[in-house]
Order: sequence, then structure tokens, then C-alpha cells
Amino acid sequence: MQIKSEFLHQELKRYFGFNSFKGEQEEIIKHLLEGNDSFILMPTGGGKSLCYQLPALLSEGTAIIISPLIALMKNQVDAIRGFMVEKEGVAHFLNSSLNKAQIQEVKDDLLGGKTKLLYVAPESLTKEENIMLLKQIKISFYAVDEAHCISEWAHDFRPEYRRINSLVNEIGKAPVIALTATATPKVQSDIQKNLGMMHARVFKSSFNRPNLYYEVRPKINIDKEIIKFLKNNEGKTGIIYCLSRKKVEEIAEFLNVNGIKALPYHAGLDASTRASNQDSFLMEEVDVIVATIAFGMGIDKPDVRFVIHYDMPKSLEGYYQETGRSGRDSGEGQCIAFYSYKDIQKLEKFMQGKPIAEQEIGRQLLLETVAYAETNLCRRVVLLNYFGESYFRDNCGSCDNCLFPKKQFDGKEEIAVVLDLIGGMKEQFKSEHIANILSGVNNSLIKSYNHHNHELFGTGMSKGVKFWMAVIRQCTIHHFLEKEIERYGLLTLTDIGREFLENPHTILLTEDRQFLDGEDDDDAAMIGVKHSGGGGDAILMAMLKDLRQSLSKRINLPPFVIFNDTSLEDMAIHYPISYEELKNCQGVGEGKAKRYGLEFLDLISKYVAENEIERPSDLVIKSVANKSLNKVYIITGIDRKQPLEDIAESKGMELEDLLTEIEVIVNSGTKLSIDYYIRQTIDDDKVDDIYEYFKTEASTDSLKEAAEELGRGYTEEEIRLVRIKFMSEMGN
Repeated sequence: MQIKSEFLHQELKRYFGFNSFKGEQEEIIKHLLEGNDSFILMPTGGGKSLCYQLPALLSEGTAIIISPLIALMKNQVDAIRGFMVEKEGVAHFLNSSLNKAQIQEVKDDLLGGKTKLLYVAPESLTKEENIMLLKQIKISFYAVDEAHCISEWAHDFRPEYRRINSLVNEIGKAPVIALTATATPKVQSDIQKNLGMMHARVFKSSFNRPNLYYEVRPKINIDKEIIKFLKNNEGKTGIIYCLSRKKVEEIAEFLNVNGIKALPYHAGLDASTRASNQDSFLMEEVDVIVATIAFGMGIDKPDVRFVIHYDMPKSLEGYYQETGRSGRDSGEGQCIAFYSYKDIQKLEKFMQGKPIAEQEIGRQLLLETVAYAETNLCRRVVLLNYFGESYFRDNCGSCDNCLFPKKQFDGKEEIAVVLDLIGGMKEQFKSEHIANILSGVNNSLIKSYNHHNHELFGTGMSKGVKFWMAVIRQCTIHHFLEKEIERYGLLTLTDIGREFLENPHTILLTEDRQFLDGEDDDDAAMIGVKHSGGGGDAILMAMLKDLRQSLSKRINLPPFVIFNDTSLEDMAIHYPISYEELKNCQGVGEGKAKRYGLEFLDLISKYVAENEIERPSDLVIKSVANKSLNKVYIITGIDRKQPLEDIAESKGMELEDLLTEIEVIVNSGTKLSIDYYIRQTIDDDKVDDIYEYFKTEASTDSLKEAAEELGRGYTEEEIRLVRIKFMSEMGN
């Protein structure tokens, strides 16, 4: 059947009010209406939904739209009905959220031939009664939305998606259109193979979103960074993604306390709350949704102006799809990710206990995320390369690395060494192994292959593992190497790589960015943790240290008891001139602000006035009362003299974690007495020795230094407990 363009444009205008198609939409729709299978690879905001919605309205029978997210089906159905004059029955969803009467209504409309689009979750499709129902109707075609869920190599693999092909064959054959906004070449092949559509026509749009700005920031003072960003983007709507439900709830509450209208969204909320929060965001009753990855797939809000990743996601596909929810109207879209390698290590721990193959896949995906975060290359180049697309501009002008480029160097010799080593080892090893050989890392794997005796072992030792990982990564971007994901990341030379080895030439490379692992605000306030961010006013910092030293001599207390270095660094960054501002600096709190703050505030106020310093936006960050694992509960438990083990167990914590929380509380100026617990667990002589050490000998609050000075007879736990007692009694 030949479909005319004039007819399609006429129907597009009639149903959707558009005068023209975007990109390849018209060609895709023609191909489907002519009865052919199609694979659509189109970035978020490219108009995937229209590729099956319009054909469904123009075809005889009902299109079955297989979609993974129940919560978003209603939105899709409402959107379709909104375009129609005769709304009732034209679109339905069939899932577990419907009651018996609603299910019967869907069945009646289907059997009566009214329904053009039926949205169904893959779990619902497997139910025998639904299979029997669908066998009774004429199916125009099947649309498999979010098709990447089929592939175990994708960021959102769902096993039930693997059954779609057999279910389609059982219900009745019809054309299949598979759609996804994110798929590497490997994932694409996996989808087509599983759906039995290897001969389908592939429509692939560019993954480049020129209106999006990409930036990766170190995860230091993240709560303050986010509040600053949101205050500077007032009136704009956005999404903040977190990996855990607990963090979603915490951040949503924290934002509201600071005057930003925000709601949480995650799978742990009941369906009505999720739907209500989503609608509030769509209706612009709130500015920010704080969410896990459960939010956003299929959301058609065109004016999302920013996407913030509080935690780096598990894969670059997930990152690309989530950032793609901003700027869908081709307007501004800021994509800010906060990165700490500690988060990656946590994700690796979560994978333990899973099948080995699944762990290897997950680890490879994580390594790609690390590579993206740490690179100094144009972020567009790295993202597009991951999806098998080349980007040829030297500077995209819209990512942090292009706006603030690092120096480049001629990497001809380094590339040649890497390619030579990989080729000489018969292309049987991964990036880390190659980097370890060149850096001279003599680990058990290197020894097991006798590679510590290789002629190139340690030849690049002065540059380090991260340098060689960066070189290898840029070799893949220049197409000298390919990474065989299916073989868990083994590196192989390409024809271009072999040609380079024969005729080396100048290639400009950049070293990776150096990320100092910061901490979240609460953690950085811990005793013994020194803020690694720096960046404050060095002159003011020196003056604050002098004042602290002077005060410590006057009141006969070690300087770290008054304010630790973390607190002084924060003062040197934010220039607090009131108690309200001072108590919001890291590790200060109300108690310390009142007890020691006056002289520090006077010093900072004079310094600011004399040097005509413009303070950073006079920003005061308010903390949530129950933040940091319910401090009130911990304080109350200690006041009642409960054993610390019992308090820890009731909050699902290890004792070590509880001690960390107590240290944060005490270091912020709250007085706590754990004498009852210390008397039961530590000899009095030991308590006196440790206490006296911190009072008269210690120059810092370091546990390591204390343990070295006190000797082997004192455990770390004992030192920590007495240090808490000392800090509480002497500092608060």
C-alpha cells in the first residue's frame, strides 16, 4: 500500500495540529503503515511517540503499545484523548492499577472496535485472560516502547521484556515497531535479535542535543552547591536524580526547608502519591521533582530547564536518557552531575552477590561512567562516541571541558606504546590491565600472567594508571581501538589503529581531570575529616587560624576543639558575618557559634569591609531537623542511657556508623554524655590516658596520630569513644 505525503500531512494537522513532521517521522510512519517492521533510535524529545500514535489512528484495528511504566500510561492516554473530538474509548491502558469495572470498560471498547491504542505493561501482556482477549481483536501493529529494556546490556534491563516476541507470536503476528532513546550498537543488535526483527529497517537520528549544556562537578559541599544553583535559576523547573529512595526524601525535604517547592518521586511511594506528585510537576505547582530513575520515562514536559544528578548513574545510557528530559522544546537545558569516585565504589558493592556475568556487565557500564566524568575531552565527543556516533567539531562551546579547556600534548608516542602492547598481547586484555602494565602495578593478576617481566612493564610509571586509562579511552574515540563489551571490555585494534602503528603521526591528547573526593556536608563536618576542596580566601584562612591559636591559649583548649580546619575553610569561602550564617558553616552548629563565634565574626566583618569583598550571594543554607540518620533519635537514646549497640540496631546501623553520627553531632556544638557507656566498656585508666592525650599532647584530632602515640594497648573504638567525651566536655 502506497501512502501519500499529502494525506499524512493532512492527518497530522487534523489530529495533532502540527504543520510538519520532525526529522524522519514521516518516513517512519509511511514504513509502518505499509506493513513493515521498524527499529527507531531517536533521542528524547525527538518525537518518538508520534511515530506510533498517528499510524494507530490511521490504521484498521488496535495498536498494542507495550510500555514499562504503569504510572505514565495514564498521561499518554490522556494526551491522545485530548487530541480527539470523540475521546471515549479511543485510547486505553490495561494494567494492575485498574479495578474490575474499569477492566470491563476496556474490554467492551476493545471488542466494540472503538480503541485505536491500547497501552499495556509487559507483565499484563503475559496474563492468560489478556492473551485470550487480544486474540479476539484485530491488531494493527505492536509498538515496543523503551525497547532498550529488552537488553541485559542496557541501563534498565527488565527480564519480562525478553518474552515479548513469543507473546506476539501467540497473540497474532502484525508489524512491530521498536523504539528507544538510548542504545549502543551492542544493545541495538540485542533488541533486534530478541524481537526477531533483524531485517527491520533502522531509523537512527543523531544523539547530539546541541541545546544541552553538560558539566561535571566534584561532590563537595553538594547541598550548598545545589541551593546556590536553584536560587540562581529561580522560576525554572527541573529534576534532581538520586540513586536511593532515602536520599530522594531527604533532598526533597531539604529543598522545601530552603524555600524551594519540591516533591519526591520513587517506586516506594504509593501509586496515588506518585501520580499526584507527577501531576503537580507537570502543572507547575512545584519547581523541582527529586526522583530516582523511576521518574521521567515518557514524561512530555518540554520546558524542563535543568537536570541535576546528585549521584552519578550506573551507566552512560541512563545518564543520557535522564539528561535528555531537559530542553525538549529546543530551549536551554543545563545538565549538572556531581561526581565522587566513592559513589562508584558503593555501586560496585551493591553488585556483589549477583551472578558473575551480571557483575561484569555492570562493572563495564560503571567504567564508562567514570571515563565520562573524569575526561577532559569534549563531553559531546565522549557521549556520542559511546553511542557509535562521531562528532567532528573541535569545541562544542556548551560543556565545561570546552569552555574551560585543559592544555593538550602530542600523544603520538603514548598511543603507539598502547597499541603496540595490546597487539603484542593478542588483544586478550582490558583497559585496566594494559594501564597497570605500563604504570608498573605489580598486582596478583599481572603476576599470574608473568606480565611484571614484560619489556614494557613500568615504562610509563611516572605518569600513573589514570593517565594511561585516559590515553586508551582517547584511542577508542579516535577509532584506533574497539572495546568488545560482549567480551567484558577486551580491547582490539582496528584497521585505523594498525595503520597508525605503521605510520605514527601527531595526535593531540588531554589528561583526565583530577577529582578530589569530597564529602557531603554532614560527613565533612566529622572529626578527623579534613575538607579537600580548598578554594577559600587564603589570607583570611591564615587570619582565622591565628585567631583560633590565640583563643586556644587563652582558654587552654586545643585549637581543633574550638573549630576544626573544615569549619575555618568554610568561613574563608562564605565570609559569614552573622550567627545565622556562622552556624550553617560546616561543623559549627548553634552551640559553637554562640560559644566561640563572636571574635571570628568580628574578624570576618572587618576583613570584608576593609577589602570591599562581595560576599557569595549572602546565602544561608537551612538544614533539616532530622537530617543525618535522625539525630534527634540518637540524642534522645543517649539521654536515656540506652546501650549504643541498641541505638545502632534500631536504626539499622553498624556501631562504627553510629559513632560517626555522634561525632558529627558533638562536633557541631551539641553536648552529649556517653559516660554511662564508656564506664561499662573501657577501663578507667585507659579513659584517663586517652583524655589526657587529647587535652595536653594532641595537636590535631587525628585518630591515627592518637593510636601511634598511645600504643598498641588502645583500640580505635576506645580512642573514638573517649575523644567524643573530650570534645563534648571541653568544646561544647
